[in-house]
Amino acid sequence: MRKAAVVGGGAGGMLAALFAAREGAQVTLLERNEKLGKKVYITGKGRCNLTNDCTLDEFLREVPRNPRFLYSALSFFSPQDMMVLLEEAGCPVETQRGRRVFPRSEKASDVNRALARLLQQAGVEVRLNSRVKELRHEDGRVCGVRLEGGETIPADAVILACGGKTYPMTGSDGDGYTLAKSAGHSIQPLSGVLNAIETAADWPCRLQGLSLKNVTLTLRRGKKVLYSELGEMLFTHFGISGPLTLTMSSHLPEDLSQAEVTLNLKPGLTPQQLDARLQRDLEEQSRKQLRNVLPGLLPGRMAELFPEVCGVDGGKPCCQITREERERLRDTLQALPIPLRRLAPMEEAIVTRGGVTVKEINPATMESRLLPGLHFAGEMIDVDAHTGGYNLQIAWSTGALAGYSAARGGY
Repeated sequence: MRKAAVVGGGAGGMLAALFAAREGAQVTLLERNEKLGKKVYITGKGRCNLTNDCTLDEFLREVPRNPRFLYSALSFFSPQDMMVLLEEAGCPVETQRGRRVFPRSEKASDVNRALARLLQQAGVEVRLNSRVKELRHEDGRVCGVRLEGGETIPADAVILACGGKTYPMTGSDGDGYTLAKSAGHSIQPLSGVLNAIETAADWPCRLQGLSLKNVTLTLRRGKKVLYSELGEMLFTHFGISGPLTLTMSSHLPEDLSQAEVTLNLKPGLTPQQLDARLQRDLEEQSRKQLRNVLPGLLPGRMAELFPEVCGVDGGKPCCQITREERERLRDTLQALPIPLRRLAPMEEAIVTRGGVTVKEINPATMESRLLPGLHFAGEMIDVDAHTGGYNLQIAWSTGALAGYSAARGGY
């Protein structure tokens, strides 16, 4: 019987251990924390957006970083397979807006409990509070791991599923990259994506807590549009966040000075329609101050601030607004510049970008091309996706494939 050691008891590690055991391997799952799935508990604000009920091609379009690498893993274990797995384990799921899939209870703890039951049924030995310090290999192939206390766990296959470097309180502090480096693997530069952004202007901070719906956020570098989507965004005490911002952060150029971000507050209107609407409002309420008319177009707090952002006197009666000022209001409503300063700290990002380079991993087995018997799963691989359940599914799929192939000694 082949022995497999799985390092990391998060999403990828749990699926790797389960699939290896189901293929007949004797599996030891080593987790440094006091419980499994610590990051799973906080996904989707505790509701656990566990996958997205989409097709393979649709899924890959949501992966800006090395999407084709994931073709085999997602074909082997799809979002629909994950949904069936949980349903059969006693954790009903449901599909919500944007095809996001959640446990019906909307409790991440139910997902972890279901997976823990499956691991127990499969005979996986789960060892908590067990931190791996060394990857062991002899004669050009992996032969086990050594724990922090000195104990050696022999294994025919080792699966590294240690997570990235975001949310370090969940145990993902970059240890996995050190282990991968010890096997000769290259690590692509690490950064946090799906992240909030600090703005160079202070007006977004003055709108802290304001959420906008049905707006379009657009990112350009020069004449090239890198990202443009309709949805929701949020102003914070340091800048911008919310679904549109998090997804846009995956497309930012490394040099943020090259990023031109604009917000369309009225994407449903053409410039001509918006201009006609402004003219009508200004004429019908000609004696009112501009700031008191704009709430017909904008949320109250933004309406109060908007004239200042446009460089127009908000206290001016509407009958005194010039054509040039009206056109400035119109243009800014549909292309409000948001200058960026920097991303929020990496520790606050949802996902780590970078990690073990995919060129050194066989995508058909998740096995190292450098050290036979070593496999990878989850966030420590250099792939990342947009919000919507895609990143967790990447962990489930790469973990499942790594476990299966590790137990079989490759395909």
